[in-house]
Amino acid sequence: MKMKKLLSLTLVGVMAASMIGCGSSGASTSETKTSDQTTSGSESSSEEKAEGSETVASNGEKLVVWTLASDLQQFADKYTEETGNEVETVVIEPADYPTKVQTALMGGEIEPDIIVGEPQMLQDFYDNGFFADLDELGAKDYEGQIVDYVWKVGQDADGVQRAISYQITPAGIYYRRDIASEVFGTDDPEEIGKLFADYSTILDTAKTLKDAGYRIFASDSEINYFSGDSAWVVDGALNVSDARFDYMDLVIDLYQNDLTAYANQWSTPWYQAMSGEVPILTAEIQNYEDDSVNVWDAEAFEEATADLEKTTVFAFGLPSWGVLTMRDNVGETSGKWGVCSGPAYGFGGGTYIGISSLSERKDLAWDFIKFCTLNEDTADWWIEKSEGDTVSLISALDKHKDDENSIYGGEKLYSFWLKQAEGIDYSKVTKYDKVIGDAWGAAIGSIKTGQAEKEEALGTFYDTIESTYPEITVTR
Repeated sequence: MKMKKLLSLTLVGVMAASMIGCGSSGASTSETKTSDQTTSGSESSSEEKAEGSETVASNGEKLVVWTLASDLQQFADKYTEETGNEVETVVIEPADYPTKVQTALMGGEIEPDIIVGEPQMLQDFYDNGFFADLDELGAKDYEGQIVDYVWKVGQDADGVQRAISYQITPAGIYYRRDIASEVFGTDDPEEIGKLFADYSTILDTAKTLKDAGYRIFASDSEINYFSGDSAWVVDGALNVSDARFDYMDLVIDLYQNDLTAYANQWSTPWYQAMSGEVPILTAEIQNYEDDSVNVWDAEAFEEATADLEKTTVFAFGLPSWGVLTMRDNVGETSGKWGVCSGPAYGFGGGTYIGISSLSERKDLAWDFIKFCTLNEDTADWWIEKSEGDTVSLISALDKHKDDENSIYGGEKLYSFWLKQAEGIDYSKVTKYDKVIGDAWGAAIGSIKTGQAEKEEALGTFYDTIESTYPEITVTR
């Protein structure tokens, strides 16, 4: 099989940036299960089969799974418990994962049997022939059972099914109901969603909250998941829509007008803002010009910021897996949260499971994928086990549509997330998104911090796209 050379550096960047997603909590206060190469051998004497499934007997063979999300360790343990088939799960650091997969498959290794990927990296894996054809194993029989955009993410450019995810990851705004009632007179998700309807309205909302003594966000990156409401590349040409510029202006205004707590996403103060008051940092601390405060060390951070003015943060922008992040960090604010829509439909992350094209155990591997993604009993188990992750199996979502989440004031989140997922247009996603998005973010960063004027920063952005992707037509 001819396999083209992967854009390894690009993929490493993708995985490093997305290591918080994929259903893992990412919480600074919880145990991190991912290691450079953590192996879990799952064995069980149970001969029970998953209800409703026709389990493939392993005949003593062991299925080998490589993953970057520790969730699959739990799925593997459950699969062994239900089927008696042994699974070896290897959890690999996200930054190392693409290189390890590339090395193994291009070296002709018949293991692993199962490999995974996130949306932004999948196209390269598809193009390089790393994922087996699931349609040959019967995937087409299940079309329509998985949320539409997730099913499409798992297809290559020719529409061949290569991977399936057990979760959907649409984005929403997580907000404090108590603050909403105090400042805006209502905590209703429909009404609060109107305060995030577009970028100019979000800016007005931020100013209102600051006048009331709050900050709208901990960081100025909370709307990033909603910024992809148009394709970056259309008919071979770079497409910088008006909405992209509106997003740029919002981030710059939030930063320059002191409307956030100046935390960085995934840093100590960002997590702490979920449970209560946090220090209001300076722009210099956020952009690392002032390194007197270590935002990545909780103990050092607390000591260095003891005398700073504090604030309470109103909202966070996160995909549906944010319920797990919030679960592990909200502390005494549990029950005070709600979730509403943002300014556009968006999504982030998601673990897509496929079979290595070199695996010699494809039937067993397909049985495992079906168990993880297409089995309603498994979906029910995962909903309970994860305490809120949102599965992709439509029948399970419908079954749980009236489930109320106590952390979010009894809100029926599965219904909400399914509605958000229905608005996702996957045709707007391209293989160029990671690099172009990072270059756009760099332009915003240089403008907001005063390192470059807008025209200069945009010039650098266009230069980057032209030099990286000469096949894309760039109109300045």
